[in-house]
Amino acid sequence: MDLRQIAADIPDYETFLTVDELSASTHRLLEEFPELVTLRVVGQTRQGDPIELLTIAGGPRQAFVFGAPHPNEPIGTMTIEYLTRRLCEDAALRQELGYTWHFIKAIDADGMRLNEGWFKGPFTVTNYARHFFRPAPFDQVEWTFPIDYKTLHFDSPLPETEALMRVIDEVQPQLLFSLHNAGFGGVYYYVSRECAPLYDLFHEIPGWYGLPLHLGEPETTNATMFAPAIFRMLSAEESYDHLAENGIADPGAVMQSGGSSDGYARRYGTFTLVVEMPYFDDPRVNDLTVTDIIRREIILQKLEAADEFDAWIVAHLETVRADLRLETPIHRAVGAFLSMGKQWREADRQWAQSAEETARPATQAEVFSNLLESRFYSMLVLGMFARMMDAELASGNPSPAIRAARDAARARLEERGAALERELQYRALPIRSLVGVQVCAGLATAQHLAEAQSEQ
Repeated sequence: MDLRQIAADIPDYETFLTVDELSASTHRLLEEFPELVTLRVVGQTRQGDPIELLTIAGGPRQAFVFGAPHPNEPIGTMTIEYLTRRLCEDAALRQELGYTWHFIKAIDADGMRLNEGWFKGPFTVTNYARHFFRPAPFDQVEWTFPIDYKTLHFDSPLPETEALMRVIDEVQPQLLFSLHNAGFGGVYYYVSRECAPLYDLFHEIPGWYGLPLHLGEPETTNATMFAPAIFRMLSAEESYDHLAENGIADPGAVMQSGGSSDGYARRYGTFTLVVEMPYFDDPRVNDLTVTDIIRREIILQKLEAADEFDAWIVAHLETVRADLRLETPIHRAVGAFLSMGKQWREADRQWAQSAEETARPATQAEVFSNLLESRFYSMLVLGMFARMMDAELASGNPSPAIRAARDAARARLEERGAALERELQYRALPIRSLVGVQVCAGLATAQHLAEAQSEQ
């Protein structure tokens, strides 16, 4: 497999496709390659749309790839756009890898529709926050698999999650490729188990597209690193234990969610890959220059700033709570992230104050993660709060308090967004580059698993 040639073949994509555009493309592929492609409905979304499984015939090994595990993550849907057509057109590639490939382009299509306001640009930090939506943990397809661990008892999978469970049970994949992406930073990976032969290639691939690795703070403080920017898959069990070890009396109540697709697929010996891709980066995201700032100090500073940022939203939410009429996914998300975020930060604060690894000087990348990148993520809940007020007003709610809260939230979002953009040296990354890294890492992993199986 000539991975460098595949990398060079990725076309330019100017914008992200909507749910309806993705569906239309799927049906065109079926018409063009009826001898290879099958399409069947494996469930329905909560809004009643069909969940379609696209299968491309191949060898005896099984790969299951799904996009939009979180609906603010459309990069993977474009990865599937490219990969499905490439596999249909490239018989030699299909035969060399020896897989039958199964795809769901957008597993959370309902939530993805709530993000489509930024899919066509402009691709700026502030515009992304204006139109952002991410569900509450208990509404997330990726994190509502059944689990029973200590005080965490979750058995309310969403209809979309049940569809994933059915496909995993049916195909028992050797490779599960859950196509997540981050918002800001560099490229990093999660793998379900050690795969040292892939690490050098994982580090190399982003460079083919001029993308940096993410070498700042990990996404979570309890992440286990196998190599720089390569981590063991996050699990609900490890998150639970992290909270328990850092002062949270009942982690099950805090988490408000269940297990993941990786956790569910472990019963089949499945290897899971996640390639986290950002929309935006900055030269500082992988700068390992050591500063004279202690890492602990900037972590605590980040947590304090997040507390203050969320407190503003909480205070304004209280002014309108009695006037709210709608129960929407955005409403649930705002409430969940405000309550859960505060308790997670309490655990992170205790960890930062006691962990030996936070006592050393921070790198420039870690300073950037804690003091600038974190502000980008804080803006996203503010954007959802403003959208929540917009929805109330659009429904005919005449509350002056809601209008005032909406205007204040919109003004704060624009002010904070403009200030952050002045301090950043950021660029919006080409969609082609993001797709290319996911495609190449996924194909390399499929080949590695096939070769390892052949050697057994």
